[in-house]
Amino acid sequence: MQISDQRVACIHYILRDAQGQELERSDRSAPLAYLHGTGSLIPGLEKALAGARAGDQIQVSVPPDQAYGVRDESLIQRLPKRAFKGIRNLRVGMHLQTQGPKGPQSVTVTQLSGDMVTIDANHALAGQTLNFEVEVAEVRAATQEEMLHGHVHGPGGHHH
Repeated sequence: MQISDQRVACIHYILRDAQGQELERSDRSAPLAYLHGTGSLIPGLEKALAGARAGDQIQVSVPPDQAYGVRDESLIQRLPKRAFKGIRNLRVGMHLQTQGPKGPQSVTVTQLSGDMVTIDANHALAGQTLNFEVEVAEVRAATQEEMLHGHVHGPGGHHH
């Protein structure tokens, strides 16, 4: 069975940056399960996996526009520390949830300078070319419930 829309694929993967540095890998004992065609994966990876079968090994380089987007400098802000009242031990690298113009958004503190705090709402991997090594462990038809909910249930998937 091939990976296509409305099918569940279970994959093992290793993610590396453009310099070959490992950023993430799946747990060999628990492959990542996703429902193909629902946007569960970054577009470039999902596109590369279409048509693959169990046992296939795929290497794909995904450019930023097919991954987490290009960096947007307008998503970087400098704010006075008083805007973060109630947050203890503010430090560089801290991830916070803020209320943005389009609802809640995740930001990272990137700099503390005197009374000012710089936050960045870009995804940590924005602007990067991502290199994946993927092994397809399993491909199966999605259940009616998985198709209705738009995600995988059971091992490696989402539970409700």
